[in-house]
Amino acid sequence: MGKHREFWNKEYKTSEHLTLSTTPSEDLEKFTRYIEREYKREFLNSYARVLDLGCGNGRNLIYLAREYGMRGVGYDISDVAIKQAQAASLDLPITYEARSIAEPLPLPDGSATFVLDMMTSHFLKGEERKALKAEILRVLRPGGWLFFKSFLADEDINVKRFLRESPADEENAYIHPKLGVYEYVWTEEALQDFFTPEFEIHKVHKSHKHLRRGKPGKRRTLSAYMQKF
Repeated sequence: MGKHREFWNKEYKTSEHLTLSTTPSEDLEKFTRYIEREYKREFLNSYARVLDLGCGNGRNLIYLAREYGMRGVGYDISDVAIKQAQAASLDLPITYEARSIAEPLPLPDGSATFVLDMMTSHFLKGEERKALKAEILRVLRPGGWLFFKSFLADEDINVKRFLRESPADEENAYIHPKLGVYEYVWTEEALQDFFTPEFEIHKVHKSHKHLRRGKPGKRRTLSAYMQKF
C-alpha cells in the first residue's frame, strides 16, 4: 500500500495524471435521484450516516452533508487528500482519517446507511476485496445501500491491451503501464457473482465504449446500486 499512498499523495499535490474535481460525482447525484424517486427521504435524511471508502478531497461527502444533512465518515490512503477534505468540511458533520481500506474498518456494526466505494477497491487484490466486502456488510445496517463504481472489462479495448501486455497475478488484473499501480477490472458477470449472495442489485449502469474514430479513449466503468438484504 506504500506505493499507492505515494502515488495518490503526489496526485493530490500535482494532478499529474488525473483531473481531480471538487464537485460531486455525477454518478453519485444520479444514484441519489434514484433513491429519492423510489423511496422519498426514507434513506436520504439527517439520521443517515455515510461511509466513503476512498473519499479523496471529500467532495461526495460534502455534497451529501449539504444536500441531505447526512453525517459522514471518510477514509483515504492519501494524507494529502484528507487534509484537503478537512479544510473543505469545517462546518459539516464529517470526520476523516488517512487509512487503508484493506484494514478492518473502525466503525460499529450496522452504523452506516450508505457506503460509497467509488473507483477505490479495484486497487485491492482478491482476498482483500473479499475482506472489504465482509466489513462493508458488517457496518451497513439491514436495508442499507452500497453505491459501487469501478472499471468495466467488458468490451473495453484499453483493458484488453493492459491485460495482455501487463498482467498481474490474478485474473482480470494488471499493472497499469503508465501509473505503475495494480488494478482489478470487473465484468458484469463477476460483479453479480461477487455481490448477489448478500446484496440485491437494483441497477447497473455501464459507460459507453469511449471510442474516438475507432480508437479507445477513456476506460469503461460500471456503477451499481446495491441494497443489503
